[in-house]
Amino acid sequence: MRLIRRHGLSRSLASLALAGVAGAALVGCAAEEEPTDNTGEVAAADECAVEDLPLKNAGVLTIGTDSPAYDPWFSDNDPSNGQGYESAVAYAVAEELGFSADQVEWIKVGFNSLFKPGGTDFDFDINQISITDKREQVVDFSEGYYSAAQAVIALKDSPAAQATSLEDLAGFKLGAQTGTTSLTAIRDVIQPDADPLVFDDTNVAKQAMENGQVDAILADLPTAFYISAVEIPKSTLIGQFQVEGGETEEFGMLFEQGSELLPCVNGALETLREDGTLDQIEQEWLSDVVSVPELQ
Repeated sequence: MRLIRRHGLSRSLASLALAGVAGAALVGCAAEEEPTDNTGEVAAADECAVEDLPLKNAGVLTIGTDSPAYDPWFSDNDPSNGQGYESAVAYAVAEELGFSADQVEWIKVGFNSLFKPGGTDFDFDINQISITDKREQVVDFSEGYYSAAQAVIALKDSPAAQATSLEDLAGFKLGAQTGTTSLTAIRDVIQPDADPLVFDDTNVAKQAMENGQVDAILADLPTAFYISAVEIPKSTLIGQFQVEGGETEEFGMLFEQGSELLPCVNGALETLREDGTLDQIEQEWLSDVVSVPELQ
């Protein structure tokens, strides 16, 4: 029986947090460039014995992610505890490939360093990375493991909190983390009157919003929900939107180009999807992110 690790933020706490922002508009996340239909090769299980896998370090699955690693994707800034949606997905993939938990090693990899050609120190990286044509010019992606949307967050007493459309947002000062699809969504979809503020990470963006340096910030929907419901209760989720054309943004695991491990990971993801494990993990960690108004 596959082990599904339970999360640190209990569902009751998440529900209480949701109740605390009941009646507030919720926001989603958006994509930087138009997502691609990148399913890639899928290897048969008998082609993916652990001893035959092309690993960076023999007998160890090395996984990269950024630091800090945020809820609800990772809990307590510790990817190795198996708690949080992406940590749970990573360990489920590792188990499907034949690795025990103590055969998984996590390394810190800055988000902005991911999209460079050449070799990597990790077997794959998992960090809410949207699959885009531009990124696929220098890296490879697994099949998508999560469908996302963009979300907009503002303080409840900010005029930006009254926005009901993308057009309404154009007159405000907006910001997002550098290198993210959220930042590109501001520039390409919202197209605000003023250039967006660019932050090194989400923590800096949150602080800037609380300090009044920016009217609203963008993030993927689960991250935005957690910020509003747990981290900054005086904020609200204004709404969510997809990229132009209505295509859904997909998160994928990132590999160096030409990775021979990719087909085996795709095979593991296919099994986890078909047997319901991915749905089970999503329900465990992200089930409270619901009923988010659409911004047009």
